[in-house]
Amino acid sequence: MSINNGEKVLILGPSGSGKTTLIQCLNGLIPNQFAGEITGTSTVAGHPVGDSSVFALSKKVGTVLQDADAQFVGLSVGEDIAFYLENQAIELDEIKRDVLKAAEKVGIASQLGQLPFNLSGGQKQKVAVAGVLHDDKPVMVFDEPLAALDPKMGTDMIDLIDQINQQQGKTVIIIEHRLEEVLYRHVDRIILLAEGAIVSDTTPDDLLRGNLLQQYGIREPLYLRTFKKVLGGLKQTNHLTNVEDLNLTDVQSVALDLERTAVPEGPDGDPIIKLKKVEFSYDNDDFIQIPELTIHRGERISLIGGNGTGKSTLAKLLTGVLRPHHGTIEIDGVATKKKTIREIAESVAYVMQDPNQMIVKNTVEEEVGLALTIRGITGDEYTNRVDRALNAAGFYPMRHWPISSLSYGQKKRLSVASLLVLNPEVLILDEPTAGQDLKHYQEMMTFIDQLNQTYGTTIIFITHDMHLALEYTDRAIVLGAGHILADDDPYNVLGNDALCRQSHLRPTSIFELAKRLNLAPRDLVSATIQGGGN
Repeated sequence: MSINNGEKVLILGPSGSGKTTLIQCLNGLIPNQFAGEITGTSTVAGHPVGDSSVFALSKKVGTVLQDADAQFVGLSVGEDIAFYLENQAIELDEIKRDVLKAAEKVGIASQLGQLPFNLSGGQKQKVAVAGVLHDDKPVMVFDEPLAALDPKMGTDMIDLIDQINQQQGKTVIIIEHRLEEVLYRHVDRIILLAEGAIVSDTTPDDLLRGNLLQQYGIREPLYLRTFKKVLGGLKQTNHLTNVEDLNLTDVQSVALDLERTAVPEGPDGDPIIKLKKVEFSYDNDDFIQIPELTIHRGERISLIGGNGTGKSTLAKLLTGVLRPHHGTIEIDGVATKKKTIREIAESVAYVMQDPNQMIVKNTVEEEVGLALTIRGITGDEYTNRVDRALNAAGFYPMRHWPISSLSYGQKKRLSVASLLVLNPEVLILDEPTAGQDLKHYQEMMTFIDQLNQTYGTTIIFITHDMHLALEYTDRAIVLGAGHILADDDPYNVLGNDALCRQSHLRPTSIFELAKRLNLAPRDLVSATIQGGGN
């Protein structure tokens, strides 16, 4: 494999295919930090990786991690950006100049005095980028840069990466599952990995034309999936990365034959959660202000909006981790102020984005039974409830496995199973599919949908994935600065251009395709799913 100076290369592959390991062979973590059997050579900017220290390679390769929080070391944005320079023993005046220069390049010069952990997801990513821009490094690596970002911030990040490549002339390597979002800007090559080997090293057009993405579990851009499954096949061979460049001349008659999809009716279940005049503030600054909100039993809801708009705060209010300063929250008609967090957890369960922050035991069965053990539940009741949760999540044959042997996607499902033993009526999932390949995405969403259909569990997704909102929810609640901006059918929300701009949402490409074909987006999405899935 060779990557040329100034190229922008996207590395794709299912989970466990070797993407992160490959990057660690470029930035020196292998073999300096992670030992193993190594043959062959790796050279970066003229430096043989095996014979160079991580410190020496850090002058040539800048790496931005998926989790920006894990990369912070300073108590302020300015200190964090200065960390690398301080390790070079550079004079203070020069450090200040270089810090400001790097901050201006990424657009965060006004935040130099702020605490990094108080920034939005997009701002955190920019701080991480600024921290590795020093010394004019020729190579920049971005590991899942979009995983924690809302659609608008994701677009801004791709713009920033493109600027680093085009205007600063740096070689850029991106690892990302969200193919469609990355292709928003030009990419020179895409390298597809599977089981540690290169399956394909080609141009975006060549890869999109074929079936390798589907074969290896990578989510295709939805508009291409629609062409292949619904609109008579893909005849065009070039300019496939943008829906606006597609030739629709041959598909008009096919598209017009699509059956109209019925619009789901409103909720018919009993109210399970009610919010009345709820207000909550951080540091005496009003943040959450919700006059009224009702969630019904059995609903599937997407909670969407930009980073820092109050989605996680609202989830913490619903679970009792935070308490409203004014107003009331009722669960099954009982105000949460009369309940402890533990009592609320019997009805409302919250699944964090990172399963590693929830898992504490050594084996699958121990983890699933932990909530019952804490509550002193033993005997047949313990066994029956644990077995039910294990079977619901597909873990019963693996119940004695060590958790360390599970994949990231399996850990995600395990974190859900560990809460199912409490028989919660409401399940809140924070970015359940972030950073997952198509196979794990489908496994997770099928599992969650079965909980809703089989047990009538109310599902609330906190998500930046608009595909998820369209396919798996019937109601979208849009938050902006702690206020509800919209509460409507997801298709109506994403079809409102003004609302999308205001709330940092970005409609999927199928909305543009439907507009060009004069069709309802719901009809195209429904036909695509029925024709083979997304």
